[in-house]
This record gives sequence, structure tokens and C-alpha cells, in this order.
Amino acid sequence: MGGHREDDGTATGDAALLRAVAAGDASALADLYDRHAGWLHARLARRCADPEVVREVLQDTFVTVWRSAAGHRGQEAGGWLWTIAARRLVDARRAQERAARAATAEPLPACAPAPSAEDRVLAALEYGDVGTALDRISPELREVLRATVVDGLTTRETARLLGIPEGTVKSRAARARAELRTALDRLNPAPAGGPA
Repeated sequence: MGGHREDDGTATGDAALLRAVAAGDASALADLYDRHAGWLHARLARRCADPEVVREVLQDTFVTVWRSAAGHRGQEAGGWLWTIAARRLVDARRAQERAARAATAEPLPACAPAPSAEDRVLAALEYGDVGTALDRISPELREVLRATVVDGLTTRETARLLGIPEGTVKSRAARARAELRTALDRLNPAPAGGPA
């Protein structure tokens, strides 16, 4: 398969593939797709119940990789790919919301699928008190919480995604939970004096 692929499947192999993609090698993009599309699809499907949107986002992710592989700065390829995919998913959801608002101000027809429980939780995270509280904690703590809680990643996966040691993920997660509790308490203070 050409000289661009390293068969060890390591980050070094991914970096070589990305360099080849940046040079215009379509077979390197196919190899990168084969290596990463499965887990990207599974992770996107956990965040979006609409399989068509998931397929479109996955395709858009690799189109973006084709166009911007030269911009890869050497960080772990899986984390870079997930960042692109997550952004494309947010873009797709925003486009759907705009289209729905433009089409009608009436409720969706009864035949429209109900949002999944995960979609409702994610909407509450983004727009409710938790979303407001998340916006009030530091970005490095917020990204750890989003990766571990919202995306359901393990400590190891989060470390790879963010390019930080696993111990740092654990300590940031603990600090993030404490800061989030404080931010939520400020949004919803307990009544003074206790029960009457």
C-alpha cells in the first residue's frame, strides 16, 4: 500500500498518515478512515440519536481532515479527529435548529421522533443551570468534565484526547466537580434558616 503506512497502528503511524494526507495521498486518508471511523461513529452515535446526522458528521469530519491535515500540529491524532467530529456535530445541531425555527414556529408534527434521553440530557447540560455552571468553571476543567461525563470517555481516552497525563485528568476531574458544585450552589442558593 505505498510507503506511507506504518503497520504498528500507533500514534506514529497516524502521524505518518496525516503527513501523507496533507501531501494529497487519498489512500492515506482511506487508511486513516479505516483506522478511526468505527470508534468515531460509535462516539458520535452516543451523542446523537439520528443515524443520518451521525453519518453526515462522520463524512464531514474526514472531508475536513482532507482539507486541513497540513494544520495537524502533532497532537495525538485520535484527539484531533474527535475535536473535529465534535465540532461538526455541534454545527449540524445548530443547522437543524435554525432550519426548524425558519420552517415553523409551531410544534413538531406528531410523527417526528421524540428526542432521546441523551439528547434531552445534553440539551439540559448546554442550556440549563448545569450549562451555565459549566461556563463558569475554567476551560481546562470544563473540557475534562465534558470528555469524561458528557462523552463518557475513560480516563485513558480523555488523557489521549486532551494530550495530558492520566493523573492530570483525575485531578482536574475532581477539581472540576468541586468547582461545578460551587457554581451550581451560587445559581441556586439554599433557602436561609432551613425548614419551617
